[in-house]
Amino acid sequence: MADTDRLRALEERVAALEEHLVQPGPTPAAPSELDDDAFWGLEGLRKRVPEPGAVMLTGSVQMPNGVEARWQVGTLTREFFDSDFADRAESLSALAHPVRLRIIQRLMTDAVTVQDLVATEEFGTAGQIYHHLKQLVSAGWLRSIGRGRYEVPVDRVVPLLGILQAVDR
Repeated sequence: MADTDRLRALEERVAALEEHLVQPGPTPAAPSELDDDAFWGLEGLRKRVPEPGAVMLTGSVQMPNGVEARWQVGTLTREFFDSDFADRAESLSALAHPVRLRIIQRLMTDAVTVQDLVATEEFGTAGQIYHHLKQLVSAGWLRSIGRGRYEVPVDRVVPLLGILQAVDR
């Protein structure tokens, strides 16, 4: 099977899984609460993807600011190893600053505008804040929505939280 055929098949499987996930039903227990099914997500992925495997990132998030993000992506292992990891450095670098991470956190919880951020006196001057916002927008972690307002794009919420989860391990 060609890589494009495998990717198409994986995308179809992911779409089918997404349809299943959005169906109403009981809330599944967290993996730590399960006995025999602790790796239910992993086992499902392994059944659907041929070796050498894939990486999947999925999440359903209700942020404190009321925005809901449901997101899922799967990437074949081969695609990762055929790519240049260093191509991701700029995007990761934009996150690798404590002030930028705090700005993102505030925009996901209770801030919307640059004025909201300035008012906290946590991030310095408006000019300093705009410097950080420019880096985050350039890397795609934030989006300007006009009039000094910024948001974390919904399709970046789960990847961002996944990165934070990964560094907590």
